[in-house]
Amino acid sequence: MVDAIGSIFQRPNFLTFVIIFLWGFYIMVTRYNLVKKLIGMYLVQTSVIFFLVSISAKRGATVPVLLSTTETVQAVNYVNPLPHVMTLTAIVVGVATTGVGLALCAAIYRKYGSLDEQEILEKLE
Repeated sequence: MVDAIGSIFQRPNFLTFVIIFLWGFYIMVTRYNLVKKLIGMYLVQTSVIFFLVSISAKRGATVPVLLSTTETVQAVNYVNPLPHVMTLTAIVVGVATTGVGLALCAAIYRKYGSLDEQEILEKLE
């Protein structure tokens, strides 16, 4: 148990990821305003991007571009490109999701005159 706590403080970026993720999830669950729910969703998406960037960092490594094929390749000397690709994909998906969510919020506001979830549900009944 002590080793687990010590490892958390050695890598504060993972603790930051968990805090931002839980903060965004808390906002999504507890708030009734739809725009605030979108902000919570954006925080969750941003924390996942932050996590992908954190795990892709490697001390002393370089980009995986081979200049010559005559020497043997040591994987330890290169950074894994997959987290970077996943980060770019997550950014694009996050922007698209936020844009669609804001458009839906605008349409809901035009139709119901409110963005409060409870008021909208009362009007639907």
